Amino acid sequence: MTDPSRPTASARRREPHQYLALVIGVVYLAVGLVGFAVTGFDGFTEHDHSQTLLGFAINPLHNIVHVVIGLLGVALWSSPARARTYGWILAVGYGATFVYGLVVANDPEANILNINGADNGLHLVSALAGLAIALWPARDRTAAARR
Repeated sequence: MTDPSRPTASARRREPHQYLALVIGVVYLAVGLVGFAVTGFDGFTEHDHSQTLLGFAINPLHNIVHVVIGLLGVALWSSPARARTYGWILAVGYGATFVYGLVVANDPEANILNINGADNGLHLVSALAGLAIALWPARDRTAAARR
């Protein structure tokens, strides 16, 4: 017997931050996969800004990071708590990557992800989007049920 006080799967509504997690995940997954069409699989950590996708420098390692981030978004969007976890992953991971990119952008030996200025901007925006997902206000379900 089901508990009548608990909403059924069909009655549960997705939160906006869940859809944001899904959209970001799908975009990063697509970018990672399309990136392999540009770079192939050679020069795994090569620092070569001639290999770009829409102005963003990439290499096979960078593509793998995008695929992993994309898969996490697709896997974690399904519940509010899991989407928040994905938000924290984006905020911390891309926040650190932004700082890393500032440090290594002009150092070909250390820049194993082939990061350029456009990448740095995207990583900052991704970190901020992660914060938005992680800190999105929870919907007050009791107030909504009373209406």
